[in-house]
Amino acid sequence: MNRKQSALSVDRHPRIQRLSGISLHSEPITPRLREIPPSGIRAFFDLAAGNNDIISLGVGEPDFATPEQVRAACIRALDRGETMYTPNSGRLELREEIAGYLQKGFDLQYDPADEILVTVGSSEAVDLALRAFIAPGDEILIPAPGYVAYAPIAYLNGGTLATVETTVEQGFKLTAEALKRAITPRSKLLMVNFPSNPTGAVMTYEDWLPVAEVVKEHGLIVISDEIYAELTYDSTHVSIASLPGMKERTVVISGFSKAFAMTGWRVGYACGNRELLAAMLKIHQYTAMCAPVLGQIAAAESLRSALPDKDRMKAYFKDRRTMFVDGLRSAGLPCHMPQGAFYAFASIARTGMTSEEFALRLLKEAGVAVVPGHVFGAGGEGYIRCSYAASTAKLTEALERLEGFMKVKI
Repeated sequence: MNRKQSALSVDRHPRIQRLSGISLHSEPITPRLREIPPSGIRAFFDLAAGNNDIISLGVGEPDFATPEQVRAACIRALDRGETMYTPNSGRLELREEIAGYLQKGFDLQYDPADEILVTVGSSEAVDLALRAFIAPGDEILIPAPGYVAYAPIAYLNGGTLATVETTVEQGFKLTAEALKRAITPRSKLLMVNFPSNPTGAVMTYEDWLPVAEVVKEHGLIVISDEIYAELTYDSTHVSIASLPGMKERTVVISGFSKAFAMTGWRVGYACGNRELLAAMLKIHQYTAMCAPVLGQIAAAESLRSALPDKDRMKAYFKDRRTMFVDGLRSAGLPCHMPQGAFYAFASIARTGMTSEEFALRLLKEAGVAVVPGHVFGAGGEGYIRCSYAASTAKLTEALERLEGFMKVKI
């Protein structure tokens, strides 16, 4: 076949199409990916980007800089030329620091040799866990409202989704009764996130006990995203992995982005029994290879020297929480008091608008960006999520604009 004949045969092939002069398979993007919408959080962030008149309460990012001593440690590492790959599972120095930190702070014991995996942010750890444990047709139980990334990642890996209802009347906590109602013979994995994004709910030891019994009874694996563990305000964070019989069936995921103001460094970690972690490491080896070395150096330094900074930032967030929730209520938007994270999940039901309509109008007419509750799944419609990680001055201005918007529109 000559070159001209080959080109003609490609053009006429029923499963090949041309885009911008390039021959492509007629379905180059997988059907499952086509069915997943872009992140609703990022959509509103992008709408607000570049406009200095808009106050963004959309993306959950601390308004603090990474502590100075952490940045200085990285500058010294750069001067020493520490810019190479690290072991796939992360620098042993960092894994040892994580192990000590978790044992002292949360009564979790992991062997840094093979029970801790350092990842590219906690987001990669979530992706690795879901990819490692889900086979086509497996059912993933996800409390809702819940973080926007879990369901799409599970769906991309062939899983089916089952929502576990949480309600404002119960503080958006996960209950054993709701979990039992959602479980089917295909249920394999429970994905939990406490303190919760978007609701700010937390789980106490007493809350976890009956849930853990249901998990063990049905042989479920648990992925516990605890990225907001340090931002628990009125109690001490409790990991489900610390309960009797739960460590071996739980992967704990966390990181440094929220509590240590290190969102851009992209360092997270996963902890669990050797078999589960080995499966995740295998995927990590072929994809990310390792987390950024400077991020790992920064993370280790944060655990050595920045714990007072972490506590100081937490105190600011707690003060902002009370001020902001009180302001929402004064503006006519009922809001339960979040016990953790840095989000207020306010009800807009009395306005008669959908959450997306409310968020769009608030953005266009008052210059305040929030996230519509429907993007967080079942039970999220009728709410908006507002991050109070912004400065007190911006939060105050946002509340004034919101109150004015409510007086004119409602």
